Parts: sequence; C-alpha cells; structure tokens
Amino acid sequence: MCGRKTLIKSEKEIIEELLVEEWQVEDYAPNYNIAPTQNSLVMIQEKGSNIIKNMKWGLIPKWSKDESSGSKMINARFETITTKPSFKNLIYQNRCVILCDGYYEWKQNGINKSPYFIQRKDRSLILFAGLWTVWQSSSDYVFTYTILTTNPQEDIAHIHNRMPVILNKPKMEMWINLDNDYFEIKDELVYFEHELDHHQVSNFVNSPSNNSRKCIAPFKTPSNLNLFDNN
Repeated sequence: MCGRKTLIKSEKEIIEELLVEEWQVEDYAPNYNIAPTQNSLVMIQEKGSNIIKNMKWGLIPKWSKDESSGSKMINARFETITTKPSFKNLIYQNRCVILCDGYYEWKQNGINKSPYFIQRKDRSLILFAGLWTVWQSSSDYVFTYTILTTNPQEDIAHIHNRMPVILNKPKMEMWINLDNDYFEIKDELVYFEHELDHHQVSNFVNSPSNNSRKCIAPFKTPSNLNLFDNN
C-alpha cells in the first residue's frame, strides 16, 4: 500500500532523469507530504514522447456519479486489475508512471502505528506503475490516477504487507509504452529487488498539512532523563 509520498526534486532534475519531452504542469512545487486527493506528477507516453501531467491521486472511474470514489481508489492490487471493472479496461490504453522520490508507510505496533519513510539508496526517483483516467464533472475534466501494489520485498515486509509496484528504467519504458501487450509484460514487472533504504519518522507526517523536511527526518527517541538530582 502507499498512502503518502514525497516529490522534492526540481523540475530540471526530473526532466533530465526521465528524458521528458513535454512538461504540462504550470504550478509544480516540491512536496514532502503528498496525500490522496491532492494533485501530483504523473508521466504518460504519447507517440513515443514522455509527457508530465498533473493528476489527482485517487482514481475516479468514468461512470462515477461524483468524486467521492477517488479517495477509496488510491491503490489497486496488481494481481486483480484485470478483473475489477474500474481498472480492467485501463491497462491497455491508460498506463502511467507516478513520480516520487520516497513514500511513507505505517507499521502497526499494537494499537499504535509508526510511520516509516522509504526511498532508493541512490536517492533517484522512485517510479510507481499506475493507471489513469479522465472523469467529467458538471463543469470540468478531472485527471485521476491510482498506484498499483504488490507483495513487499523482504527487507521492508516487516513494515507492511503491501508495497507499490516499483519500476526501474527498463521496466518503466516497458510499462509506459502502450505498444507492449500487458499480458506479455506483467510477469516481468513485479520480480525485481530494489535497493531501498527505510527509517522511522515522527508522527509529524501524520497531518497532510505538514509539508517540510521535518516529515522525512529520522525519528529520534528522547534522551534518557537524569534521574539523579545532584542538588
């Protein structure tokens, strides 16, 4: 699962790393705490060109009567997307790559949950496989997306029982190129061990309104109190 993420690289860094041909975002700003229903960067491919667009996190199917379903569709299980009505037609023409440089996951500790920040060891972009669509409201067109998830790799399985489908550069090209048949490439997408770092962060990240470097700072336990009074 993925419920929050970061994207703090600059526009220039993103364009250079992904060889972006077209940037269709006017108001991009780095964000340490991207939450569902917020807009963030997504890459699609049209006629061989990589295009960056702003889309709302939480897929709203075309047949939805309102936007409320979006908050329930922030993730989609990779194993079942071919059978779910909301997703099965999108895998042919609406595949996308979601851009981030880290994501948060909450580990259950009894009745409490502890947030962790997960990123690549080389600090490059983390690229998630996703699906997107366009939902028409009474006055506008809303571009929305969902992140595909799979079983976690061993080193982060203790945090959560799901993780996003992370793509390296060759698999990114494989996924985003719609000339590739989904059923011919799907088995290759999830079998890749990514070199990931993770560390616990503070509950500061729990509030979507908090958006600063403090969100990703390693959590530090308070120093032991000096129980002896020398006075």
